Amino acid sequence: MTTTQPESFHSLGTRARLMDLFASGSDGARGYSTEGDVLVSQTADQIDLNTIWAEAQTVMGAWNRERTALASLISYSTTNVGDALPQTIGGDHFEVASEFGEPTGLRAEPDALILGYDFQDYDLASRMTWKFLRSASAEQVRSVINRALESDVRLTTGTLLRRLFNPVEGANEHMHRVFGLWNGADGMTPPSHAGQTFPAQTSHYLVSGNTALDPGDLVDGMNQVRSKGFGTTPGSRLLVLCHPNEADVISSFQAGKVTNGVESKHDFVPSASAPAYLTPENIVGQIAPAEFGGLEVSGSYGPAWIVPSYYLPQGYIAVVATGGPNSSSNPVAFRQHPSVAYQGLRTIAGRDQRYPLQDSFFQRSFGCGVRYRGAACIVQVKASGAYTAPTWSWT
Repeated sequence: MTTTQPESFHSLGTRARLMDLFASGSDGARGYSTEGDVLVSQTADQIDLNTIWAEAQTVMGAWNRERTALASLISYSTTNVGDALPQTIGGDHFEVASEFGEPTGLRAEPDALILGYDFQDYDLASRMTWKFLRSASAEQVRSVINRALESDVRLTTGTLLRRLFNPVEGANEHMHRVFGLWNGADGMTPPSHAGQTFPAQTSHYLVSGNTALDPGDLVDGMNQVRSKGFGTTPGSRLLVLCHPNEADVISSFQAGKVTNGVESKHDFVPSASAPAYLTPENIVGQIAPAEFGGLEVSGSYGPAWIVPSYYLPQGYIAVVATGGPNSSSNPVAFRQHPSVAYQGLRTIAGRDQRYPLQDSFFQRSFGCGVRYRGAACIVQVKASGAYTAPTWSWT
């Protein structure tokens, strides 16, 4: 597919002068001026199409600076096709100095794992003809742009979440292995951490063993992540990402209360965003904030903050160690093209450069892969059987 780069803002004045020239018929002898050219200079409510195109370019710039909050909390932007990263935190030690001996030197991490990130090009056409632009209002034209932005959210966020929730391994164009979390089925064993060793069948894709969520499911997920060293260091935060239905269940957990035969070790404590409520208990310690990284926090359970989102599938919870939006310690890589010109969501003008909104399209190039295989754990709520990845109705 042949594409044309978006016109720069500096050329808008030149294009306007060309429109005046064609509208006046000065160049009609050469057959370039048509009725359609004159009619699509503005919308039905007298808004200049060049103004809407400039607005679209401005919106795209802001959109690329503020990727969706959910995606940025679990991902880290990179232009690398892959990375060699140790899959545990720490591991080096000082030793007692001697008068004549040489100290042990730091060296490249021998347990680093080569992780690949896939990459694809995506596009979506607006398909606005000159007749539509002639009759449409500015709001109708802007609605097409808004739909493209919403589609971009579903594409990027959905792709990152599917990678996090799916244990199936892939490969990129350089045949680097593209991993999910530890799954116990690919012949790889998590490295030891803090004196702990892990069996070869260690998996971060768990099944609850019950038809309803219980406190043990949260504890199991948190223990899997924290035992690998994630979510325990300064600047790292443990989150439980879940659908609001699961968040409602979690809000009923109380220390000492039994749910599905499992006694809760912690109390759910509402966050600062919770409505006013009465309680006979005293809250000791700091409550969770109203929001984190642009997302609502409904409360806390033990060391984790509960973050509900309708983007998450029902019947699953994801315990994730995050360093914050776009932190290098986040579990998933968001791979972009090395050239800045091909990064983010782009608007590309249509065939007629004088009227870029006509038959223009939107384009995104990116890929992903898990960076830290122990930095998250997924729990599926079902009575028995092996873990199965969710199906996504909104992606």
